[in-house]
Amino acid sequence: MKISSFALLVAIAGGQHNAAHAFAFSNKRPAAVAKSFSSIISPTTNLVDAEESTTALAGRRRKGSKRFGLFKKRGSKSRTSDISESEVRSLFSLWNNALATGDSRIVAKRYATKSGAVLLPTVSDTPRTDFHSIKDYFDAFLQKEPQGKILEGDIRIGDGWAQDAGIYEFTMGATGDVVKARYTYVYVYEDNQWKIAHHH
Repeated sequence: MKISSFALLVAIAGGQHNAAHAFAFSNKRPAAVAKSFSSIISPTTNLVDAEESTTALAGRRRKGSKRFGLFKKRGSKSRTSDISESEVRSLFSLWNNALATGDSRIVAKRYATKSGAVLLPTVSDTPRTDFHSIKDYFDAFLQKEPQGKILEGDIRIGDGWAQDAGIYEFTMGATGDVVKARYTYVYVYEDNQWKIAHHH
C-alpha cells in the first residue's frame, strides 16, 4: 500500500483512532485531503500560513512578530497588551532602577515568581527559581552597588512574551570594578505587568 507522508503525519498527530481515516484519504486530491483533514482538526483552531509556521517550528520569532506557534484560536485576543521594542528595552531600566534601590525585595519582585521564574546568575552556580532564592542572591550582589547598561542586544517579541539578549556591563559602585557579561531576559505578563521569567 502506498502511503503519503502527509497521511502519516495526520495519523501520528491525530492518534490511532484517526489512522484509518488518514490512510483512507492519502490518495485523494489536495482539495479532498484538506476537507478530510479539517474534520480531524478542532474547529476552534486554524493553521497559520506556511511562511509563519516555518519560523514558528524553528522556535524563533523576528522583531515585531506577534504570533508564536502553529495554531491560533479563532477570534481570540492576546491576554496582554502589545509591547514595542523600546518598551521591552525599558524593562531592563526598571530592573536596573530596582538594583539602585539596594533593596533585594524590590529586585526580586521584578521576577515572575508565580509562573516559575528562573535566574541563572553570572556570579553564582546556583539556579534561583523562587522569590526567596532570588532575593537571597541579590542580598549579596547588591552590596557591590551594581549599575548596569546594555552595550548591544537583540529584541524578539511574541504573543505574551518578549526576549532581550545581548551583552551588558556592570559598574560596581563599591569597588569601581567593571564587569562585562552576556545576558538573556525573557519577559512574560504577570500581575498586570511585564516581569522576568528567565534571566541569565
